[in-house]
Amino acid sequence: MQSLVLVTGGNGFLARHIIRELLRQGHAVRATLRSLDQAETVRTDLRIARTPHLDRLSFVAADLTQNTGWATAMAGVTTVMSVAAPVFVNDTNVTNQVATAAEVGTHRILQAAEAAGVKRVVMTANLGAVGFSRFADHIVTEADWTDPEQAGLSAYERSKLLAERAAWQYTQRHPASPELVTVNAGAMLGPALGGHITSSFGLLTRLIAGKPTPNLVVNVVDVRDVAAIHVRAMEIPEAAGQRILAVEDTPISMQEIITLIRRHYPEMAATLPHRLLPTWLVNGLAPFNRAVKEAQLMMRVSHRVSNQRARQLLNWQPVSNSRQAVLAALASLQEVN
Repeated sequence: MQSLVLVTGGNGFLARHIIRELLRQGHAVRATLRSLDQAETVRTDLRIARTPHLDRLSFVAADLTQNTGWATAMAGVTTVMSVAAPVFVNDTNVTNQVATAAEVGTHRILQAAEAAGVKRVVMTANLGAVGFSRFADHIVTEADWTDPEQAGLSAYERSKLLAERAAWQYTQRHPASPELVTVNAGAMLGPALGGHITSSFGLLTRLIAGKPTPNLVVNVVDVRDVAAIHVRAMEIPEAAGQRILAVEDTPISMQEIITLIRRHYPEMAATLPHRLLPTWLVNGLAPFNRAVKEAQLMMRVSHRVSNQRARQLLNWQPVSNSRQAVLAALASLQEVN
């Protein structure tokens, strides 16, 4: 009998892929949802994706902003995949409460897991917590940490950074707490299971809508690779206490993405920007606009990001590359629209 794994935020873009991978490997899965009204949609989307062993999937109501439900959710669980974020961040709703909510939600998960005797927590973290204070030709590894006061760091990236830091501090202060592994993912693209996409798709929808865009370089990762890394991080004993970067081998530029859209999805190309914003203009506007300042930081950070720990420690081999991850995301956008 395989173990029972709890996946938080079971209706999310990544969570659905993690659930699918766990079920494929024969694990029993319990997924949390803020409302059980979403359960049938998730189950249907997984069925359409030909996910096996759906009889081993169950759902429980639990919300990261509330204590209610977590003891029930954790009962009998050996591993927790802490995927959900307690607060959705967008361009118009950015306050310091975002970071506080992320930290509180992280503590809530770890406290409930410790009380239930969970063996390991695999936490979805973010590349922004690792390499956004590293510039020029520095090779970014799991040893790096972003400065939470880094100029241009978005509220979302900062909240994920503080949540991860809070998780590591919790395990240091609580010797009986579960083993912790964090998977620090780049911009997640790839195929969507159902119509649920993630904020990283904004890299593509912004271009398709013809909005002014700098020629960013981005470390992307296929969601299927992130899911595989989560499952391997659960299974391999030596992963305990490790941060693991989840990125494809090479980054990709916005100009390269435009070329892919024109070549493979010409029906989406009509409104693509004719020119990307030059660096001098981004630098000139950055002091006056928060979004541009965030873009300026993205243009400055090192994109030489190592995925060697995932390859060597977890024996992970990517199923995708940056171009394929973009193309799979574009296919999902076409289906949604």
